[in-house]
Amino acid sequence: MTDEEFLHLFESACLTPEQWRHRDHVRTAYLYLRRHPLDIAFKKMRDGLHTLNAAHKVPDLPERGYHETITLAWLRLVHCALCEFGPAETADLFLDQHTQLLSKRALLLFYSHDLHTSAAAKAAFIEPDLAPLPRSARVHPGVR
Repeated sequence: MTDEEFLHLFESACLTPEQWRHRDHVRTAYLYLRRHPLDIAFKKMRDGLHTLNAAHKVPDLPERGYHETITLAWLRLVHCALCEFGPAETADLFLDQHTQLLSKRALLLFYSHDLHTSAAAKAAFIEPDLAPLPRSARVHPGVR
């Protein structure tokens, strides 16, 4: 499926749980960051995740549902990779070139388990306690 088709399915909450895995979260982050500045991409991602979770009746429990820190931290990692290496022709090609973004455990390099799983981090963004998230000084055309 094309990037446009995928993003339309996400925004209309039509992706099935089988179509919504870690790679798909990162793909969505990439697509929003190609179109919007980081703060707008974050809002669109947050709103879309809330809508998708509601469509699938995902309960908001400590270990399930929307997690603010995880969402923004991943957006920042994808943003940094985009700025450092530039975009690819498609989101799938970008992810195939940057497989480091496909490890769900990558955030554990920045966040302790206790902070990562805390109710406070789920409810609001908290900066990492082990190492700062990377930031790029580069800006490339097509990356916001």
